[in-house]
Amino acid sequence: MLLNGKTGLIIGLANKHSIAYGIAVACKEQGAELVFTYLNESIKKRVEPIAEELGSKKVIPLDVMNIEDMDLLKERVENEMGKIDFIVHSIAFAPKRALSGDTINTTREDFLVAMDVSVYSLIGIVQRLSPIMNDGGSIITLSYFGGDKYVPNYNVMGIAKSALQATVRYLAVDLGSRNIRVNALSAGPIKTLAASGIDDFRNLLKWNERHSPLRRNVSIEDVGGSALYLVSDLSRGVTGETHYVDSGYNIIGMPKDATVGD
Repeated sequence: MLLNGKTGLIIGLANKHSIAYGIAVACKEQGAELVFTYLNESIKKRVEPIAEELGSKKVIPLDVMNIEDMDLLKERVENEMGKIDFIVHSIAFAPKRALSGDTINTTREDFLVAMDVSVYSLIGIVQRLSPIMNDGGSIITLSYFGGDKYVPNYNVMGIAKSALQATVRYLAVDLGSRNIRVNALSAGPIKTLAASGIDDFRNLLKWNERHSPLRRNVSIEDVGGSALYLVSDLSRGVTGETHYVDSGYNIIGMPKDATVGD
C-alpha cells in the first residue's frame, strides 16, 4: 500500500478511457484517498459515478480558464481534504482547427488558448495548492512525445507540450526547497477523448503498434503504474524530469508522411 494515508487531487478525468482514470485506479488500489475535479455539469455527470466507484464522493468544479474557479480552488480542496500529498494535472486543449494542416497557419487566438489551458494552468494550480501540500509532496503532469519531436497533426499541442516540460523543470527548482517534486509523464498514443481531436489519429496508433519495440500501444493501466511511482515515496529523489511510458515509441519516431504500411 504505497499511498496508504496519502491524499491526492486528480485534475482532468473525463471518463473511464481517460489517462487520469488509469492513474486514479492505480492510486486508489495503493491506498490513496482522492478528490476529483470536473470541467462542467456535463462532465460532472460522468465524474461523480467514477469517483464513487473509487471510494470518493469528493468532486469540485474547475475550469482553468475561469478565474473564479481558480481562485476558489485552494479553499475547495482544503474543505474536502485539508492538506494533500499529490496532484495529477491531466488537462490539455487546443481548438480542433489548430490540430490539422500546417502549424504555420495557427492563429494567435488558438495558440493562446492552447498555452493557457495546457501549460499555464499547471503554474496557476501549483501557485494556489502548493501551500497546502505536505512535505514530500509530488506533482505530475501529462506530456507527449510531440513535445520532443515532430508528430504529424499534433501542431500547436506539440509546442505546448514542449513548454509544459520546460515548466516542470522550473517549478521543480521553485518547490525543491520545500521537498515537493514536480515531474512530467509522457505517454505514448492512447485513444482518449482528447486524442480524438487529432487528425488521422487512428493511423498514428496503428503505426506505433507496428513499429514500437513492444509491438503494442500502451494502455491507461501502463501509465497508471508509472504515475504511481512518481507520486509515491519510491521516487522521492526524482524531480524536474519527463518520464516516458510509450512501448519504445520514442526510440523510432514517426516521419511526416508515414502510413501504416511503412
